[in-house]
Amino acid sequence: MTSTLDQLKKVTTVVADTGDFASMRAFAPQDATTNPTLILKAAQKPEYRAIVDAAVATNAGKPTADVIDALLVAFGLEILKIVPGRVSTEVDARLSFDTTATVAKAHQIIALYAAAGIDKNRILIKIASTWEGIQAAKQLQSQGIKCNMTLLFCHAQAVACADANAQLISPFVGRILDWYKKSTGQTYDATNDPGVLSVQAIYRYYKAHGIATEVMGASFRNVDEIIALAGCDLLTISPDLLKTLAESAAPIDANTSPLLAATTAAPAAVHYNEAAFRFELNEDAMATEKLSEGIRAFAADTVKLENWLASLA
Repeated sequence: MTSTLDQLKKVTTVVADTGDFASMRAFAPQDATTNPTLILKAAQKPEYRAIVDAAVATNAGKPTADVIDALLVAFGLEILKIVPGRVSTEVDARLSFDTTATVAKAHQIIALYAAAGIDKNRILIKIASTWEGIQAAKQLQSQGIKCNMTLLFCHAQAVACADANAQLISPFVGRILDWYKKSTGQTYDATNDPGVLSVQAIYRYYKAHGIATEVMGASFRNVDEIIALAGCDLLTISPDLLKTLAESAAPIDANTSPLLAATTAAPAAVHYNEAAFRFELNEDAMATEKLSEGIRAFAADTVKLENWLASLA
């Protein structure tokens, strides 16, 4: 019988959310995404020590930030040997409120990939969906550098990313659910999961208004969330949930999925200037809190990675 994972691949582009090469080989995703937390975890595994040592040795005497960029790209290069599509490489979260610095860092990352012979079309630069990050993406997209807008929690962020012509957005399904469970004390299933409902609404809005930006659900807590979003442009999934899907034979039918079967009309098109965007984000307590929390967490893991690399030098 066809596995749930193989069924999902027929209707959605499956992306591996990991820095672990073995998982990618096992589940054969189209693309892969990484972040500082995943790379910190992977880099400390013995089987990847040679990659770390090479990045440190090649960049001896350079600022630690340059060593981290080299390490992120080194992992990206290995990932691109496994997946046929794209890899997402993240800009330092500490630059999330600096448009100019984000653009410069993206160019540095693309240059490192180019030096290794990788076409920029296989790279997605991951940027936090702050106003400054979105403006950086607008500049980069106009220069032919594709962006994956991460830490996205609300409709206003999705609209602004579309206006910036971002290649892809990554709404964080599970983190939205986490906030609502903690805030309300309620339990949710896939039919009323706030994260699932958010992605469904964004997807319908994009499709209704002919928006080309891809929607990639991310940060899942269970397979029911994934199945409820069957038919989405892309879904980035952790190795443990990929394994569960691969071992399951539960049926997936995108023709009857809540995502595509919903007949609710999308709201009228809206656009935000900076002031309106900031106000809308401010009015959404969940999005405001989870965006700030996510930036802090990624920044903290980048510092941990810096300190660990410094200890190896």
